[in-house]
Formats: sequence, C-alpha cells, structure tokens
Amino acid sequence: MTDNTGAAVARAAEALVGVPFRLHGRDPRIGLDCIGLVAAALRGAGRKVDPPAGYGLRNRDPADPDAIARRCALLPARGPVRGGDILMVRPGPAQMHLLVCAGPDRFIHAHAGLRRVVAMPGPMPWPILRQWRPAEKD
Repeated sequence: MTDNTGAAVARAAEALVGVPFRLHGRDPRIGLDCIGLVAAALRGAGRKVDPPAGYGLRNRDPADPDAIARRCALLPARGPVRGGDILMVRPGPAQMHLLVCAGPDRFIHAHAGLRRVVAMPGPMPWPILRQWRPAEKD
C-alpha cells in the first residue's frame, strides 16, 4: 500500500466528522454507524466495498471479520497504526467497534452515545483486536 492510499482513506474519514449516527446507516446524508463509516471512507477514497448487514449494536462474536475485511480489499497489518488503517477494538465486554485511523494519534469513529461521527485523540483507550490496511489499487 502506498502512503497515498492510506492518506485518501484518512481524508475521506475526516470529511465525515459530524455526520449523524444511525445504526445500520450506510448513507452519510442520513447517518452512519461504525461499519457505515468505514465503508463511506473507503468509497470516498475510490475503493469498492461490500460491508455486512444484519448485526446488533452489541455483538461479542462477529462473523469472520477477516473475511469481511478481505471482501473490502483490506489486508491484515501489524505495527504502529498509520493513516488509513481500519481498527477493530473492544470498547466493552459485549461490543466490537470499528475506527479509521486518521494519524498515529487521531481516530475517526461513529459514536452512538454522542449520536455522530467524531474525531478522537489518541492514545487508543481500547484493546485493538484487528488492524487492517487498504490493499493497493490495481
């Protein structure tokens, strides 16, 4: 992946800050949840996505998140987070959540409690369960 790919995803996510929260939301004009945010950021960077549907706000065991990530051309990543990385975190015992890394100490996510997409400063307060990076475009 080139730095431009991650930067494009990060810029697209930043542009969504302030969009209303909506469970199962996929349209920034109406509202987004965390999966909708990731899908919209990837689309905004010119990526094709195939996000899942039919899940609850609380979900301890999501169906194969790595397979879903692969369908969205996201590859497993390791090491320090960088702009454009997609993180799956565990903010609570029965909850998984996705964020877009806008930089090493800035994360964009759909905040259900605040009812909007927000930018959160680092460091990451929750355990990171998965880290993915957009694959290079063909």
